[in-house]
Amino acid sequence: QVQLVESGGDLVQPGGSLTLSCAASGTIIEIHGFGWYRQYPGKQRELVAQVKSDSGGVTVYADSVEGRFTISRDNARNTMYLLMNNLEPEDTAVYYCSAEITDRKTWPTRATYWGQGTQVTVSE
Repeated sequence: QVQLVESGGDLVQPGGSLTLSCAASGTIIEIHGFGWYRQYPGKQRELVAQVKSDSGGVTVYADSVEGRFTISRDNARNTMYLLMNNLEPEDTAVYYCSAEITDRKTWPTRATYWGQGTQVTVSE
């Protein structure tokens, strides 16, 4: 069984910074592509940033966060990060991480796992 657990969400003032973490645990064999998404109340979840496994690790950012957010990963810790700088009130949302993982149950194929979400609030 694989679990993704996000942390790092908080209340921050406009212009501030936060780093979200997503720790993957379980019988992991390999983490392939991964990404961060956010969801506003009453809206569908939208992509924030993604590292694509099938495109040589190409990184994609939503236009609204390009230049402010950075997605990264610590392979040794099976942890993914989203560094968010110059935060704006429009960034207020619940943030989710997602990853394509091959684990002992799904080997040799992959399954997509999601975390439970972490709240980011940008306000004075």
